[in-house]
This record gives sequence, structure tokens and C-alpha cells, in this order.
Amino acid sequence: MNLLILLGIMVAVGVLVMPAGLVVNTGLLTRNARSEFFNRFSSTPTYYQRLAMTIQSNRDQENYRWLGSVPRMREWGNGRLAQGLRSESFDVTNLKYEATLEVDRDEISDDQTGQIKIRVGELAQRAATHKDYLIAQLLINGATSGYLCYDGGVYFNTTHSSGASGNQNNALTFTAAAATKTTAECRGALQAAIAAMLSYLDDQGEPMVYSPSGMVALVPPSMFTPMAEAASAAIIGGTTNVLAGLCEVIPFPWLTAGTTWYLCKTDGVVKPFAFQDREAIEFRSLAEDSEEEFKREKYLFGVRARYNMAYAYWQYCVRTVFSN
Repeated sequence: MNLLILLGIMVAVGVLVMPAGLVVNTGLLTRNARSEFFNRFSSTPTYYQRLAMTIQSNRDQENYRWLGSVPRMREWGNGRLAQGLRSESFDVTNLKYEATLEVDRDEISDDQTGQIKIRVGELAQRAATHKDYLIAQLLINGATSGYLCYDGGVYFNTTHSSGASGNQNNALTFTAAAATKTTAECRGALQAAIAAMLSYLDDQGEPMVYSPSGMVALVPPSMFTPMAEAASAAIIGGTTNVLAGLCEVIPFPWLTAGTTWYLCKTDGVVKPFAFQDREAIEFRSLAEDSEEEFKREKYLFGVRARYNMAYAYWQYCVRTVFSN
């Protein structure tokens, strides 16, 4: 084959010939970058699907009338007794998010180690885990003024009340002997958090949580080992651990307060959080033959999406702070 024809084919498929004769496939033409992004995006482990119910949105803002509780079955008596939604409500406005990489054309020509392709992969990982990050921010700020749930109070509150529920507390403290938490202390805190969640009542005075299934502990990385042992060890301190296998422990890297962790129930119809999805993630580029390349010799690779994360059932999330 004619050498010039061969070189033309190689350039067309994204293969560059280096001056020293080394042939390098950078994989950074638009179609390859898009493929690299979505392959990495779809293979990145995320947890928001378990922690948040997904609600499809078709406008800028959605209003949620609080569902209250489904009425308990009753004897027919004089006929049906219909119950509507409770008066509490809240609005969730969709937000727009983006992230963009700028790459110099010469960087692509000189890239012999795939570093730019790696950056596209990292962009995909950051985009995929962004919803987990948003949940972490809701957790961290859950006791802060302005971070309200459906009952008008902050999400982690010692005086939640709705209808016939009475005052209820999902902001617990647990006394520990020292800054470094032991497995036994973590087991005690886990036991107290599960007991609290099982005791919550709905607005009709009925139990909210029927069983300790679907429990997930979100912990700072520094607490992962003792909490994982507390949730899985068959024997702790010579005593049978009745909590073994009851709860999954997940280290959430955005949780940096080493004294605070969160217990979530994830198998309900409603979940601790609500993910409002307006426009799914999209990947676009201004690369070869674009105006950016012609004027500035820059390639742009960017992602965009519209959604938001909000609080749902506070009864399905307990915060525990270790105190000394």
C-alpha cells in the first residue's frame, strides 16, 4: 500500500505517527473520548440508587405534598373512609451541573502515555459519583439551619413531630471512652441507632419501620474498620454479636468528621433521600475541526446534567455523634 495512503488512514482513525517512528493511539478523537467516558461512567460504583428514590422531573421545580402515611386496614363498618395527603409540602428546584476539561492540541499530539485519556476517565468517575457527593453534603449539613425536611425542621432533629407521632429524635449521641472508637463501642452505637429507628411512628401513630432489614451504615473512612467489625463479627468481647450480618457498612469518603456516622434504611418504597432527575448526564466535545481548535488550538471535553438531591423520610436516617 502507498505510504501516504496508509498514513492518511491512520490519521483518520485517530492514530498518530511520532517523529521517532513510534505509532501511538491516543484514543482522544471525539468518538473515542465519548466511548471512554461512558464506559467508565457506567462501570463506576455508586450508592445513591440505594439511598435515594428516583423521581423523574419534567419542569424546573417540583412540589411534593407530604405523603403522610397510608391508612391502616380497618373494618368496613359504614363504608370507605378516604384520607387525603397531609398539609406539609416542600419544593425541589432542579440545578444545572457541569465539568469541563480543556486540552491543548499539542498535548494530544505529544501524549504518548495516555494521560489525557486517563483524565477523561477521571472526569467520568467524578460525574458518576456526584450524586453520592450530594447525599454526603445533605448528611453533613443535616442539622444546619436551612437544611429542612417536610415537617419544617432540620433533617437531624431531637423534636420531629407530625400528626399523632409525638416528639421523635434522629440525632443521637453515644458516649465513647476515647477518640479512637472500639469495636464494642461501635456495636453499642449501632444497636442504639437500630433501636431508635424501629421505634419511630408515623403521623397516625403507627410504626414506620417494620424490620431491621436494608440497614446501611455510612461512616467516615477512619471509622470503617471498627464499625465493619461491629456489624459482621460473630463474637465481640467474648459475647455473641446479635447484630452480625444485619447491617452493611460503607466508607463514605466525603464524611471527614471522625465522630459522626449515619444509619440508613434502604429497602422501603420511600427512602431517606429523593433524587429528582430532570436531564441525564451528557458528554460533548469541541475537538477536531471545531472553532476552538482553529482559533485557540484547544480541545474541550465537557459534561452537563440537571437534577437535584433532597431529603425524604427522616425516619429512615439516624445520625449518631460519638462523645467523650
